[in-house]
Amino acid sequence: MKSAIPTIQRLSRTTANATTRFRPAGSPTPRPSTRRTFATTPRRTKSKDDNKDENTHLPPGEFFSVVDEPGTIVRAGYRRSTAGLLFLAIIPVTAFILGTWQVQRLKWKTDLIARLEDRLVRDPLPLPPRIDPSAVPEFDYRRVVATGRFRHDREMLIGPRMRDGEQGYMVVTPLERPDGASTILVNRGWISKKMGDQRARSPDALPRGMVTVEGLLREPWKKNMFTPDNKPEKGEFYFPDVREMAAWSGSEPVWIEVTMEPEYLRFLDLQAQGIPIGRPAEVNLRNNHAQYIFTWYGLAAATSVMLWMVAKRPVSASEAARRVRMNKQW
Repeated sequence: MKSAIPTIQRLSRTTANATTRFRPAGSPTPRPSTRRTFATTPRRTKSKDDNKDENTHLPPGEFFSVVDEPGTIVRAGYRRSTAGLLFLAIIPVTAFILGTWQVQRLKWKTDLIARLEDRLVRDPLPLPPRIDPSAVPEFDYRRVVATGRFRHDREMLIGPRMRDGEQGYMVVTPLERPDGASTILVNRGWISKKMGDQRARSPDALPRGMVTVEGLLREPWKKNMFTPDNKPEKGEFYFPDVREMAAWSGSEPVWIEVTMEPEYLRFLDLQAQGIPIGRPAEVNLRNNHAQYIFTWYGLAAATSVMLWMVAKRPVSASEAARRVRMNKQW
């Protein structure tokens, strides 16, 4: 035991000398370091399977940060488009022009309705024996009186036509006037679909003697592109084409609409007998120009505000806008 102790002491001194052999003289004795060395995670190429989790295939204890993604340089400044400003400026100008045009249309329609309503209050005008069809528009909505016999064998049903939710037809019958006067077309009114056959109507619905008709002289109707063509050879009429119907029935292209006072109980009785129900003596022209004026002027005001907000936005000082680094995966 005594010989072993000096040997251990010599080994200790030898180890201490070996430790201090490579340390400069006077330098402090180093202490064990507890700082963690910084190391970056190497970038890897993403595969098609890396859609669910970015850190799925990394070794344990490591992670893949979004800062390791390759960045993309994008423009962050605002650049004003001249073409866009011009297009946006056209909208309020066009809307204002259309609104002004609707103001003129409103005045024209108001004057027209007032002129037609003035004709309604005048006494009925006896229809002359011969009528110039080109002069009919000047007497549109004029109350007239005509006498003659109905040609029920040339009756024409125009339909379908709806009234109070029920389907039916307009009954147009030529009126053959005496003393060599021309035959004219008379729109007697509406009947239900089940009364389309003359045999289903009462005798009062088919007067045989001389009758006096009072109604409104109307100019020929205008057909739209969605209405099918009439088929006179089959007795099918979908639109009151006055000239076509006059040529088919041997009449003059003059159209009269029978008028009646709106009495609900009387209409029920006429409908049950199959007697045509005439129209009320009133002007039924649509006048929605005031709504159009509000719509166009409102659009002009709204787009003007939008143009002002876009025009007042500041533009970047230099042509090269400020750039930022953006990650596509953020």
